[in-house]
Amino acid sequence: MKKMSIMLSSIEDVKEFVALTNSSSLECDLVSGRYAVDAKSIMGIFSLDLSKPLTFVVHDDGAKADELLDEAAKFRA
Repeated sequence: MKKMSIMLSSIEDVKEFVALTNSSSLECDLVSGRYAVDAKSIMGIFSLDLSKPLTFVVHDDGAKADELLDEAAKFRA
């Protein structure tokens, strides 16, 4: 499992992030406090408090996880 802190500060950021996660076959979540949602779910993401940093969790330790985190680095908090 790999993690990164991210910020999604606009609707466009959320749309771009969901498109990015949906292009991957890996399981991934977004965590805010005690709430965790599927990172591929736009409705789930909008249920979180987007004014605070979120933890992006990729449930894999391989090269594909590193690639996904590299692509998501533009959202790094």
